Amino acid sequence: MNFYERQEAARRGSTRLVVLFVLAVLGIVAAVDLAVLFLLGGGERSGTLLAFTTLFTAAVIGLGSLYRIASLRGGGDAVAVQMGGVPVPEDTTDFALRRLRNVVEEMAIASGVPVPRIYVLEHEAGINAFAAGYTPADAAIAVTRGALQRLNRDELQGVVAHEFSHILNGDMRLNLRLIGVLFGILMLGLIGRKILEHGRGARGRSGGAVLMVALVAMVVGYIGLFFGRMIKAGVSRTRERLADASAVQFTRQAQGLAGALKKIAGLAEGSRLSERGEAEEVSHMLFGDGIGLSGLFATHPPLLERIQALEPGFRPDQLETLSRRWAATPPDGLEEDLQLGLATREAAHVPLPGAGSAVALSPSAVAMQVAQPSPHDYQRADAIVAALPEPLRALARDRAQVVPLLLALLLDEDPALAARQLGEIATRLGPAVAEQARASRAGPLAGLHPALRLPLAELAFPALRQRPRPELEAFLDSVHAVAHADGRVSLFEYCLAQLLRVQVREALDPARYARFGRRRLTQVRGEVAALLGVVAQSGHDDPAEAQRAYLAGLQHVLPQEHLPYLPPDSSVQALDAVWAPLDALDPLAKQSLVEALAATVAHDGRVNVVEAELLRTVCAVLHCPLPPVLERG
Repeated sequence: MNFYERQEAARRGSTRLVVLFVLAVLGIVAAVDLAVLFLLGGGERSGTLLAFTTLFTAAVIGLGSLYRIASLRGGGDAVAVQMGGVPVPEDTTDFALRRLRNVVEEMAIASGVPVPRIYVLEHEAGINAFAAGYTPADAAIAVTRGALQRLNRDELQGVVAHEFSHILNGDMRLNLRLIGVLFGILMLGLIGRKILEHGRGARGRSGGAVLMVALVAMVVGYIGLFFGRMIKAGVSRTRERLADASAVQFTRQAQGLAGALKKIAGLAEGSRLSERGEAEEVSHMLFGDGIGLSGLFATHPPLLERIQALEPGFRPDQLETLSRRWAATPPDGLEEDLQLGLATREAAHVPLPGAGSAVALSPSAVAMQVAQPSPHDYQRADAIVAALPEPLRALARDRAQVVPLLLALLLDEDPALAARQLGEIATRLGPAVAEQARASRAGPLAGLHPALRLPLAELAFPALRQRPRPELEAFLDSVHAVAHADGRVSLFEYCLAQLLRVQVREALDPARYARFGRRRLTQVRGEVAALLGVVAQSGHDDPAEAQRAYLAGLQHVLPQEHLPYLPPDSSVQALDAVWAPLDALDPLAKQSLVEALAATVAHDGRVNVVEAELLRTVCAVLHCPLPPVLERG
């Protein structure tokens, strides 16, 4: 199953969640109505009362769900903080936290997505983790201190890869909506508990009535809990199996993920979380079962089943042997790193392609690479981080410097145009920021390899997200002004500006932009033609060659259509109107569009580094992240 199919499955999962929610509400309403009939024993006014209780019950559930969903509008950070997560500093000196940050950053760069915010659940001894958020731009990854202590680097990478699959496959937004839905279902039970807590001192007939209402609410609460756990189990188990498989695809080795699962199964702490109430709410999001549910209510497949899916020959008696050994001597992940040579392992020397080099690409192979990094991509991510000069990495992680650094990436090579762009920055953010951007462009960014620009932006995004909202809004205004300062802005610079705007906008209001696309290609013919036309025009000085490139792309995406090649006079600015409709395409339609873009760029059989980075940037704007190395044909 590829990225587009997994996204489509997540979209169907959202529809299924709505259906299950409606059925659960109907079941709870029926239970309340039956209880009212039993208590009243019928009567003339029973019909009116039943109508009232039906509306009241549905309203309580609906309003409860809306309240909980609204409380999660902050996205991944809100969930991580609710669970007691402590942010991992960008400049941490804790070796275990530095190792975690390195693994997450490598995974993000290899996947082509912004580096998520990283949290540690400091007081949790069990081995667990989760990813939360609505989109990759607001994603947060949280790992328990137990996981940092017990897992070696390969095992930690397997767990992080599992969580990245949730980020890439669209599971996170489904999981957050599930939290809201389940809270509404459990509302009546919560109300019943509060009535009992505050009504214990009641006497007489009024006290009896209070206790009866509380009893009914509690019974309904257990019914809601039953439905809630069934819904979580039905939605979650399949996605967890898929995440395990995706993690192996990402890392191309099953030992790390299998080792983490063995330690969960073999250690007394397992994957349990100490805060059971909080863990119950997010149990479907966790790497391992955090509360001990099993059977029909289990949100995860059995541990032995998960291990055997990765290592078919693994036997239960082997797990018992590991349990006895670890009971005597608990595993130490950092010590294992030393023994296995993982702590001293240096980044693989994978040279970056020459700025003038070119490769042959297969459109279908490129489309299959979306959100599916390979081991070579992880090696390249190591090489990319190592190739970024330390001053640039320091600027990317510095909250005070990240805004001018990212704006400097957009400055044109033409001094006159760059001066105009700096003027736009000074008008909106002040002369000091403009001067810092100019200094970055002339200093550490001078001569930066084209393949390093997008990874640098991905590395800088966590620091950017921490800026105050008014400053981020001024940053977005500046990005737009810089990109539109002159029609001669390159397509890459324009698309990078658009990508920054999309990611910051989604980080500011994640719930608003979380959606699964449903549009068909036939509904966006004009937008497809405009995008292919601009991409073809930007890569070819010869109009005839550009037209042939356009037609090559059109053949992949709309083979039955005859849309003329009409390159816009305004160049890249004509794309302002195409992004939203194209991003709203259904996942399988996006696969065809990515193939069309690759065919347009590679119609002459060769793609240089600048064209490859342009393709990666356009795909990132459309939420189809490509790894740093494109697949050869």
